[in-house]
Amino acid sequence: MRIAIGGFQHETNTFAPSKATFARFEKGEGWPPLLRGADLFDAVHGTNIPIAGFVAGMKGSRHVLLPTAWAAASPSAHVTEDAYERIAAMIVDGIRAAMPVDAVYLDLHGAMVAEHVDDGEGELLERVRKLVGERVALVASLDLHANVTQRMQRNADLLIAYRTYPHVDMADTGERVALFLQRLSETEQRPHLASLRLPFLIPLQAQSTMMEPNSSIYSKLAGFDTQGSVLSFTPGFPAADFEECGPVVFAYSGDAAAARSAAERLWNIVNEAESDYDCPVYEPGDAVRKAMSVAATASRPVVIADTQDNPGAGGDSNTTGMLRALVENRAQRAAIGLMVDREAALAAHAAGEGADIEIALGGQSGIAGDAPFKERFVVERLSEGRFDCTGPFYRGVHMSIGPCACLRIGGVRVVVASDKPQMADQQMYRFIGIEPTSEKILVNKSSVHFRADFAPIAEQILVAKAPGPMLADLTEFPWTRLAPGIRVMPNGKPFQPR
Repeated sequence: MRIAIGGFQHETNTFAPSKATFARFEKGEGWPPLLRGADLFDAVHGTNIPIAGFVAGMKGSRHVLLPTAWAAASPSAHVTEDAYERIAAMIVDGIRAAMPVDAVYLDLHGAMVAEHVDDGEGELLERVRKLVGERVALVASLDLHANVTQRMQRNADLLIAYRTYPHVDMADTGERVALFLQRLSETEQRPHLASLRLPFLIPLQAQSTMMEPNSSIYSKLAGFDTQGSVLSFTPGFPAADFEECGPVVFAYSGDAAAARSAAERLWNIVNEAESDYDCPVYEPGDAVRKAMSVAATASRPVVIADTQDNPGAGGDSNTTGMLRALVENRAQRAAIGLMVDREAALAAHAAGEGADIEIALGGQSGIAGDAPFKERFVVERLSEGRFDCTGPFYRGVHMSIGPCACLRIGGVRVVVASDKPQMADQQMYRFIGIEPTSEKILVNKSSVHFRADFAPIAEQILVAKAPGPMLADLTEFPWTRLAPGIRVMPNGKPFQPR
């Protein structure tokens, strides 16, 4: 087969403070920068990225891979119309230039909302389908947090989602798509789809597959798969205000009845687990005091997730609520990262290591209840922000996050960066001189992805809700466009438009 490949990744929090511009995709923000043509192969090789797994899955075959473009940016508010149209055109024009093709593979997220289109992936898949026609196989990998739409399913022959959160199986998912695409080429028959939507939203912090109930639910998925069929459960990204936001189960099979039966069985399992989607969330001060109490006799750090300012869910990674709580409670041997404030990082570089600087750190996004933290800090360490990640989530990714500084105030050290990847790898402390295993308390601006690399070193993990745009209590979002009747929290009240 001649297979055109490309990707367009963005997770959109429609309530977040800043949008995804074209420049942010050019930079990559923790992922490889915008890639075009053959540059794609070397740039993603060995990384935990779906397209890298797809390429690896095709290695040694007689199929020809024809790269178009691949782009990703950190989650935020809407993708700008300019960014969407420019990147979508690179992919579609690349496919057109590669024609004739026998198949198309796209590395997609599944929860992209642009300024001018709610369903970014459905729109892209439809444009590709119109270009290549009905006879060309069109397949895609999706994030576990995809808000899967009918338009996406109508235009794709096959969609396969991750099965882990933290997403340690992104490359594995791309490889699974490669396997099933080759099976499709042998049968030359579009598989039957069965898809069912769940009637409630699931908070992000409760979706981890390292916790119940998803740990058990996802352990059952492999048992549902049979030769030539595949099943996915996407809990959804619960911060996108449009009608098809929410969890979906869907199955593909050569037999329509088998697809329907598998989807219904999984739907029943997830629906019955509704009450189990619960994760304790602490106020900032309570989280710090509990962490200090546990850490007093622990040999390993207590890790606190600053879940509401998670840059992996649309936060700008600059709110100061958890930093204030650490300082006000006089925490010792504590570290927090990443605080994203380019001006503060540049001020530290201008002052030099060992200097005292008085700055207003963070708080630039205008989040309710948040403000810059005005204090005097010691500049302990400086860096240009270039390092390689080694943990399961960011595996193989080369970070380039601009001028960085380690600032200290009392017993608290703050990792200040210029760009905003999610704190999900221990190297994101080590590159600036902090050994995470030696700290008493670590505050990570992340909801769940940090667990992949930090759970093995943690005495205990707590979740805190300092100000930020990814609300732990989904009822606090000002929803206007959800599907009528969907419960905004597990066992909550049905949504009704005003």
